[in-house]
Amino acid sequence: MRPAEEVARAAALAGPLGELLPPVDFCCAYGSTLLHARPDASSMVDYILGVPDPLQWHSENLERNPDHYSGWMARLGPGAITRLADNIGVGVYFNPFVEWRDKRIKYGVVRMKDLAMDVLTWDRFYLSGRLQKPVHVLVDNWDIRKINTINLKMATSASLLLLPAEFTEYDLYAQICSLSYMGDLRMLFAEDKNKDCGASATNELFSYLPWTIQRRLQGRFASNCKEMPTRASVSSKDVAATCVRKALRRRVMVSSARQAMSGLLASGGAVAARYLGKKISKAWKSRTV
Repeated sequence: MRPAEEVARAAALAGPLGELLPPVDFCCAYGSTLLHARPDASSMVDYILGVPDPLQWHSENLERNPDHYSGWMARLGPGAITRLADNIGVGVYFNPFVEWRDKRIKYGVVRMKDLAMDVLTWDRFYLSGRLQKPVHVLVDNWDIRKINTINLKMATSASLLLLPAEFTEYDLYAQICSLSYMGDLRMLFAEDKNKDCGASATNELFSYLPWTIQRRLQGRFASNCKEMPTRASVSSKDVAATCVRKALRRRVMVSSARQAMSGLLASGGAVAARYLGKKISKAWKSRTV
């Protein structure tokens, strides 16, 4: 894409922030729509919005844009919206199928400290996985940028443990992008092609992972276990890869299930069915191309 087109695209992506929504501390656009220079009219642009206080933000947004919410969530108010996101979902509240000018957008609102915690520790591996893929940052935040460099380093380390001894640069990027899909049922029976590498290199890579992943190897699975683990010694790459794979699968499965339930309750059956149908259609098209 040429520089002038890139500037115009960035301005178009940022449009809803200035014209439609209350101020945010962090914003990025993500998803497959970013990869297409001219996406089709049915495409939906996805946003992550980081805000200091979701309760206050949703209060203001309900005043501005009550039609972004399902009727019953709008009636229940911002308190119910934030409780639904925090107690049933994974701290993110999504409003899908929002019409803005000639575009359709979906935005997820998250508390800044929850975003930072997930990016840094992978405790839910939901938004952290999205920030491991190509995104277009529209409202930058120095703290998020700084900890996301750690997130990317951890994702690279996890991917190197999961890849075979010989791989291409493309394989590495593909593995990084696939980490957050490891809980998808379609991926559960993927072929395991791991081969052993040196114990020293394996332990070095494993040490870069979040402590929430490392503690799994030490048998500390309790959700209330908050202490940092001592450095684990990994006997082989297979052991490390199995630990990483199981930990990420569990996090992705739990987080995606919680967020799906939150979305169903927030949007109602009709909107949820519409969104699910769109996802299934996209998946089917990708398999038949």
